[in-house]
Amino acid sequence: MKFLDRFFERSTRRVASTTSRRRFLGRLGSFLVAGAAMPVLLPVDRTAKALAAESPQAGDPGDPTSCDYWRYCSVDGFLCSCCGGTVNSCPPGTQGSEVTWVGTCRNPADGIDYIISYNDCCGKHSCAQCACTRNDSEEPMYRPFNNNDINWCLGADANVYNCTVAVIRGVAKAG
Repeated sequence: MKFLDRFFERSTRRVASTTSRRRFLGRLGSFLVAGAAMPVLLPVDRTAKALAAESPQAGDPGDPTSCDYWRYCSVDGFLCSCCGGTVNSCPPGTQGSEVTWVGTCRNPADGIDYIISYNDCCGKHSCAQCACTRNDSEEPMYRPFNNNDINWCLGADANVYNCTVAVIRGVAKAG
């Protein structure tokens, strides 16, 4: 019994002599701050919010199955509106990629520039209908989020490309 008493006394004294309350409180504070900041630093899936974005108030003129539709000013690929989906939603059996490229397109009905997110729909073989290549606001490959020549399905579970949707993310403001 005396052995255990001496062992625990020596261990406790060794810990007490090599650490301090300030150090303990400092590390505890660091862990608390890191734990509180972690949810902010983690990537967040905002696709549901984007798919629920409102349409322009003055109307949505044009044919979503035509390459001349105003939202398709920076599209490169097959239009989901021709492949069983809509301008905002992927066809059944496909999954929208969480990484996208963006463009800014002017709605002719209200004259406002909108930020458009081009999401590739992935998981089924290529639709091969309504192929469009418009590069109005495309940037070089070293600016990937403004380049439409990348297979964005690499960010999804299945990397087989099917078609592309054009989702309004917001209004582009000058300044």
